[in-house]
Amino acid sequence: MAPSNGRPFIGTVLLGWCAGAFLLASTGCASTTVTRVDTASVTDLSGHWNDADSRLVAEEMVKEALSGPWLDTYTSTNKRRPVVVVGTVSNRSHEHINVQTFIDDLQRELTNSGRVTFVAGKGEREEVREERREQAANALESTQKPPGKEIGADYLLRGTINTIQDEADGTKAIFYQVDLEMVDLSNNVKSWFGQKKIKKVVERKRVVF
Repeated sequence: MAPSNGRPFIGTVLLGWCAGAFLLASTGCASTTVTRVDTASVTDLSGHWNDADSRLVAEEMVKEALSGPWLDTYTSTNKRRPVVVVGTVSNRSHEHINVQTFIDDLQRELTNSGRVTFVAGKGEREEVREERREQAANALESTQKPPGKEIGADYLLRGTINTIQDEADGTKAIFYQVDLEMVDLSNNVKSWFGQKKIKKVVERKRVVF
């Protein structure tokens, strides 16, 4: 039985309250803050490939590709802009990378450059052909778009994304290498080859309680 002064009882209550307060602080006091930022800003949280990497690499590599001698040579010889299609970009990295986002960035840069004629890729072409079939069956004849008038590509842009990762004592280095090549579809000649490298160092600090 507790002594009449009640001190052990108070101590037990106080200990229980402290334990509960610590548990609440560690589990129940977390809050979520959402901040809207400029979509063009660079936000690196994990160090992994992100939207900024995709956009910046696409911008730089397309700019480099369009400054290569292959473009001026083709334009001066054929008196027109070359027709370009984006093929496969393979993800050979250790990460899950949304390659389609990178392909979309490449397509946007090529189209907006005005230096080449850009045509739909393999997957997109089937959707367009299906639309023409629908028109042939249901649209006014005067508005139908007949098959067999697609523009064939002169060049295919394709590439790979590779990574090398090194880690020790809470510090991780991630090396990205993006390789792109412009292939002449008439003879399989690689008319341009570009490479972009990114290196990130991620440090994880230990929290000591």
